[in-house]
Amino acid sequence: MTDGQTDLRRAIDELWERASSLSPADTDALAVVTEAVDLLDRGEARVAEPGPDGATVVHEWLKKAILLLFRLRSVEPESVGPFEFADKLPLKHDLAKQGVRVVPGASARWGAYLAPGVVLMPSYVNIGARVGADTMVDTWATVGSCAQIGARVHLSGGVGIGGVLEPPNAVPVMVGDDAVVGSRSMVTQGARVGEGAVLGEGSVLNPSIPVIDAESGEELGRGAVPAWSVAVPASRRRTFPGGDFYLPCLLVIRRLAPGERHDKAQLNAVLREHGVST
Repeated sequence: MTDGQTDLRRAIDELWERASSLSPADTDALAVVTEAVDLLDRGEARVAEPGPDGATVVHEWLKKAILLLFRLRSVEPESVGPFEFADKLPLKHDLAKQGVRVVPGASARWGAYLAPGVVLMPSYVNIGARVGADTMVDTWATVGSCAQIGARVHLSGGVGIGGVLEPPNAVPVMVGDDAVVGSRSMVTQGARVGEGAVLGEGSVLNPSIPVIDAESGEELGRGAVPAWSVAVPASRRRTFPGGDFYLPCLLVIRRLAPGERHDKAQLNAVLREHGVST
């Protein structure tokens, strides 16, 4: 963190202490918060990043800046061609200059960072999110507020990456470099998809979902798919006073060599053996 960012963080923390008294009339406060959100928009700061031992480091002051922004801005109309929007935040601009391809029907809010080579099919990226270089956000996929998506990731059609804003210390969704998230999958509430991991279509991952090794039956944890593994949706029986019920889990069916590139045809062949695909 630079000296300038340290001073900005201190200013944001001071504004947070009196957030309840702020309004759109507080133009000086808005200028401070705008400076922080501009850092996110340009990719010079990020809400969260990988830390040691698989932990996630959350920069709470940047989340506070986003939350303050909604208090300090009013709803304003914005026109884009024949479309009209009414929102507190503008959309991102100058995307071609940033090396980002945006197909008609896609949109990203100011305060989200899109690295060079990102492709947005008709999709949506919310404020505070970060999408790494050469990642594709496919048709009708959504990247929620503050979600952190790595480089060379494929978010397949209809994927829902959940947003996490409040409380400021809440961990957002983290998706590692080179991951593939299959169609109609949902990754929410601070869940983690490891580097190079593959989720079969229709997977649901949140901090309560067990991730189980198919060979050993061992529970590998909850809400986190290990790096360089292939996981598919499954269920396991649980007994309750009212009877036996099947609750969702994810099943790791294969381990990939670290750095192994995904051969689409081979990957789909593996997944089809288990009745799913990407």
